[in-house]
Amino acid sequence: MARKAKKRKYSKGAAKKVSRAMKKRKAGTLRSGRSGRKVTSRKQAIAIGLSEARERGAKVPKKKESA
Repeated sequence: MARKAKKRKYSKGAAKKVSRAMKKRKAGTLRSGRSGRKVTSRKQAIAIGLSEARERGAKVPKKKESA
């Protein structure tokens, strides 16, 4: 039985935004939104990158709703 080809969940543009955010985090220059505090969390850096990608209209799955 032939397997179905998987489509990309995230676009290349989204991946670029996330990698840019990760590099900024490692350099210590990534800041969070309203408070402007330095981001040290890997997960937070990824979230910032994906958020920026969404703003630019890149293909990114919708955010999960918090419980």
